[in-house]
Amino acid sequence: MGRELLNLYSDYLLYSNGQTTATGLSKLLGEEISHDTITRFLSSENFDEKALWKKIKKVVRAYEHEEACLIFDDTIIEKPYMDENEIVCWYYDHKEKRPIKGINLLTAFYVTGKERENLRVPIGYRVIAKSEEYKDEKSGETKRKSPLTKNEMMQEMIQRHMRNEVRFKYILADSWYSSAENMRYINKRKKVFIVELKENRKVTTSEEEREKGQFERLNQIKVPEEKPVKVWIKDLQFPVMLFKQVFRNKDGTEGIRFLVTNDETLTDDQYKTLYKKRWGVEENHKSLKQNASIGNSPAHNERTQSNHIYAAIYGYSKLEILKLATGFNHFAIKTKIYMTAIQAAMMAFRELWKHTEKLAFA
Repeated sequence: MGRELLNLYSDYLLYSNGQTTATGLSKLLGEEISHDTITRFLSSENFDEKALWKKIKKVVRAYEHEEACLIFDDTIIEKPYMDENEIVCWYYDHKEKRPIKGINLLTAFYVTGKERENLRVPIGYRVIAKSEEYKDEKSGETKRKSPLTKNEMMQEMIQRHMRNEVRFKYILADSWYSSAENMRYINKRKKVFIVELKENRKVTTSEEEREKGQFERLNQIKVPEEKPVKVWIKDLQFPVMLFKQVFRNKDGTEGIRFLVTNDETLTDDQYKTLYKKRWGVEENHKSLKQNASIGNSPAHNERTQSNHIYAAIYGYSKLEILKLATGFNHFAIKTKIYMTAIQAAMMAFRELWKHTEKLAFA
């Protein structure tokens, strides 16, 4: 029964365009399954990334290859009207440039990168739980924190996927995951990282200066555009290749991105092609929110919310498999589902109306 309910609920998240509730699913099923049964299922199960791997393992094995990427990124699922708890907390959103109340989700996306078989599925995730309280030294306020940092979670997830013998070569992440500790961790496991550095990181292009402890801010050193250069990062024991990428923003202004890798053989084109895959993760987060209803549960219980997130990620994975089978992207599939529902509603209305039309109008 649990497996059937998970499939029914995850499918329901793909059909829905508004709030998703146990009552809503029960009504959709003609109340063959009561809303109490669905509520108990969501509040009693304990789904996590282990359960996700069991679900997604078969499709990963079918498409995996040695040159695949593991991409780490997090997103905030907004919950502005929900009471704070261990998983619903305040986070600073660097895109919106303001604090946002919601659930912080860290995801590991597996991306094959093949043109016709470009699988992009989550194979691991963490719902950030701020389960520990502490007193802020400056403000004196009591605040919440997670017992593990997201960098530590990332390392645990990498180790898990390696234990599961997932085939991949590259690990991609933005500047929030580019700590020296993470780079050491990945390099030690003989994987290739391509991560973004903030412009205030201390680096040098000279090994001699590195030995003397002479470093400069990244945005103050002269390096050529789009040509890899060997540099030493402060607190990192081995050299990396730095790639300065100039790009144009949507508003027409120019931006600069600094990428580093532990692979000295990467070409200019490989930097661009590989890191472009990381930007695709934004589309994945958008699909999770708009197509898989990840933020549409009104539940206030931490476990129910966490299980809803699991079901949404599982539903998203179904969309990804449908994408590979049909050639349509997630949004096109969602539109097709919506149009089919509208057509069915139109036919139902016409059937009802034909019996009353003569009475209603002259």
